Amino acid sequence: MNEVQAWLASLLVLGGAVISLLGAIGVLRLPDSYSRMHAASKAGVLGAVLLLGAVALASSGELALEAFIGLLILLASAPLAAHAIARAAHRAGIRPTLGRLGDELEQRNRGGE
Repeated sequence: MNEVQAWLASLLVLGGAVISLLGAIGVLRLPDSYSRMHAASKAGVLGAVLLLGAVALASSGELALEAFIGLLILLASAPLAAHAIARAAHRAGIRPTLGRLGDELEQRNRGGE
């Protein structure tokens, strides 16, 4: 690995760590489950993408392939998990603390009134 790759991998690690830290702070500080879920899923995925990108860049061969496969699994599963958590919170009757314009899912479930 040359010096440019090492610097780029270091920047990716630093960026991934900072974004993951911001996501963790968001989980602790945001007011409701929907906002916390959003912070955890978006920042967690972006932080992990940057970290796995650093692993793939800093290594070669099999480890880079494993990082890429992990990235694909993460990109496929994180949105599904976030959707499942939000849907479960909605079905449990948990409402956002911030204002909202309407409940489209509830209207659809009642028959589209």
